[in-house]
Amino acid sequence: MRKDAKAIMAVAAALFLLPAAATQAQDALGKGKDLLKGLAGGKSTGASSTLSSGELSGGLRDALRVGSERVVGTLGKTDGFNKSTDVHIPLPGSLKTAQSLLGKVGMGGLGDDLEMKLNRAAEAAVPQAKTLFSDAITTMSVDDAAKIVNGPKDAATQYFRQKMSAPLAAGMKPIVDGQLANVGAVAALDKMMGQYKTLPMAPKVQANLTDYVVEKAIDGVFVYLAREEAAIRENPAKRTTELLQKVFK
Repeated sequence: MRKDAKAIMAVAAALFLLPAAATQAQDALGKGKDLLKGLAGGKSTGASSTLSSGELSGGLRDALRVGSERVVGTLGKTDGFNKSTDVHIPLPGSLKTAQSLLGKVGMGGLGDDLEMKLNRAAEAAVPQAKTLFSDAITTMSVDDAAKIVNGPKDAATQYFRQKMSAPLAAGMKPIVDGQLANVGAVAALDKMMGQYKTLPMAPKVQANLTDYVVEKAIDGVFVYLAREEAAIRENPAKRTTELLQKVFK
């Protein structure tokens, strides 16, 4: 097997693949698995034995897209952030202070309501990452692939973070900004702060909700990506496809 094909194949196997029951993932991986058999001296099926390395890398990159979409799909739905034990978005520190003081006079629920709405805004914005992941995967070079294969257990996640953090922030910011209004977060903040300002000796607090939610949403995406990557690399039980088992046996 040529070095470039092997490197890209290993990256594809190391990242975020869906279980074998997922039809889309199987379609994306089919060509790669058949060519793997042919290159290894086994039997390949149909016309796949004549696939070029370019066709192979295209199929495997499609598989990477399916895997990254799994993470986006997990977080980009109702309660994807809000009920997560790992990436739930709390109130920013200054508003935590306000919530604590309001709680002493029986109005802590105002902060709880705002916190839930921050998570709703993140859930609405995360699907923007789908196209950006696709772009990053498409532009992955053979050298990038080799570095990921030989790197630490989160090498692929760090690669995507370096490539995508700035575009993600730019793409998600207007969505978060709009969603904060749509889900009622802005109104909830105004209500909370209106009550807070009536408290005697209440210290001044302020927060940029848009920037805060964007930052936390991006952090959450990469937390999930790192977990998926590490599981595939380290846990045989997570190698749920024939390709994963061949590469990591």
